[in-house]
Amino acid sequence: MNPHTFLLLSKDPDLKQLLQIASPYAKIIEASTVSEGLRLRSEVSPTLIIGEGNSHTLAPLLAYAHQTPESPPILVIGNRHSVKDAVELMRAGAADYLTKPILLNDLQTAMARVLSHPSLPASSSSLDPFASIISASPQMNLIKQLAKEVASTDATVLITGESGTGKELFADAIHRSSPRATGPLVALNCAGIPENLLESELFGYESGAFTDAKRAKLGRFQLAEGGTLFLDEIGEMSSTAQAKLLRVLENHTIDPLGDTRSHTINIRIIAATNEDLLAQIKAGRFRLDLYYRLNVYQLRIPPLRERLDDIEPILLIFLERVRKERGCRIKTIAPSALAVLQNHDWPGNVRELHNVVEWLTITCKDDVIQPHHLPTSVKTSSSTHHLDTEPKPSLLAFGLSFQEMEKKMLEEALQKASGNISEASRLLKMTRNTLRYRMAKYHIQ
Repeated sequence: MNPHTFLLLSKDPDLKQLLQIASPYAKIIEASTVSEGLRLRSEVSPTLIIGEGNSHTLAPLLAYAHQTPESPPILVIGNRHSVKDAVELMRAGAADYLTKPILLNDLQTAMARVLSHPSLPASSSSLDPFASIISASPQMNLIKQLAKEVASTDATVLITGESGTGKELFADAIHRSSPRATGPLVALNCAGIPENLLESELFGYESGAFTDAKRAKLGRFQLAEGGTLFLDEIGEMSSTAQAKLLRVLENHTIDPLGDTRSHTINIRIIAATNEDLLAQIKAGRFRLDLYYRLNVYQLRIPPLRERLDDIEPILLIFLERVRKERGCRIKTIAPSALAVLQNHDWPGNVRELHNVVEWLTITCKDDVIQPHHLPTSVKTSSSTHHLDTEPKPSLLAFGLSFQEMEKKMLEEALQKASGNISEASRLLKMTRNTLRYRMAKYHIQ
């Protein structure tokens, strides 16, 4: 008898039938979505997971598996032959990769190989750096794809989005995916340092530069040499520091306090803000010329309320981390409780969701999260929503790939702008050069 239990993530009935022929005595548990598969995984403890999809749709499953050392191997079934997709999936932790149409012998061989030699979770050095950013929504998967593309360049990146959306995670992933990955990633929160100390933190100083400068200190620009400097909350930078940062971006040189020489630096700048910089410019609190220097390539991270599909996988992975670190009886969440969470505004975004999970691990004594287990703040805000409003349309309903979706956005913006490149780039919140590059990429005239 075959003692195996297989968890199959697919909507294709032919795939289940083929799996039954390949292993007639195995118990096969079906799930039509990755979210459903994540719930069932904790309940059925499969010996093998067979998932149909690509590097984007299966990312939450692979990230979830990586959180658990005893996780079963994952065999991926792709709908098309793509070397890039296969490489990304294998780097993310997949044990093997097959493409349709699948021959019975190929499936049996792959299953035997995976089950007899289950691959260990990929090391952090070999994982796709973006795998740590959990997403099931098309919005976030598109942003991750754009971030991967800009990571391979040396362009300055401006990451915008509300507090708690994960801007620092994107900065870290961009750095680790870039040619500068072997260099340091140095971060500085511009809002967390008093204005009178920010300049010395950025540029450093020489011994004797001021009263308390008993010995020289390297600034963040020098510490990031050969790597990346991440300037968080850039909108909080003082006007004096803004002027000096602009000079660095223009000349690639710095002047430490008390030093009579200029020093050339070789770094990449990634900046982030939850402020509306254009509004700050109008109010006279942010320099327009600095904005253009920073906004070479902008990534807007959508708030959690705009990507409700991400709530469940993020919650389940948070729970898995708690189980791994200190033990937790909670295995999954009931659909009714998930509906409450998806009806919440999430002003604190992913950070707020993390706090809710921490609260649940303390207060919930059951295996499954039910609506009555949720904190009052979430249930109260959810009940104030208008239930008779029409649901937000899902981008998945269009059946488009990320590339097709991006091309449609470009074409729509150009149409609305009557072909005006400057106006279209403003609508898309990207630079003219970025827009022209993407137009050429999709052969848009």
